[in-house]
Amino acid sequence: MTEYPSIAAMGPGQFLGRLYECVPIKLFGTGPSLSHIFALLTAPLGVMLYGAQKVLGDRYVLTNRGVQIWKSRGKRLVGSIKFGEYDHVELDQVPGQEFFDAADIRFVGADGSTKMRLQGVKDAGAFLSTIERTAESRQLVDASLAVIAARG
Repeated sequence: MTEYPSIAAMGPGQFLGRLYECVPIKLFGTGPSLSHIFALLTAPLGVMLYGAQKVLGDRYVLTNRGVQIWKSRGKRLVGSIKFGEYDHVELDQVPGQEFFDAADIRFVGADGSTKMRLQGVKDAGAFLSTIERTAESRQLVDASLAVIAARG
């Protein structure tokens, strides 16, 4: 599974998200809020940030052995973490990501340190759930292979 970060992964995108969240007032009590209208007015800037993210950013790849960070274009591995190399996974939503329904996924070691961070993942809860299910499946497969190997 491959996930591309949203513009909320970058500082300028987070800045826009904070601006949009500053004006959550609904027009006439219902309908779109002022923040959505402001977002439409700044849409060209958002499109430029999106294009820059696709060309210069990263992509996150979930495999059956772990999670990898690759450059968005090309074949350069930026970082990776295997299942079992971390204690647990957390969602961190930094200011400016809420408007875009994005968050960071943080892999935390047993000592509480951050082992790896996936920044600005759109619908991060769903991707986190998929990571956890895949890690659990990997543990079950490894346990089954150990039983088979013990039979000799």
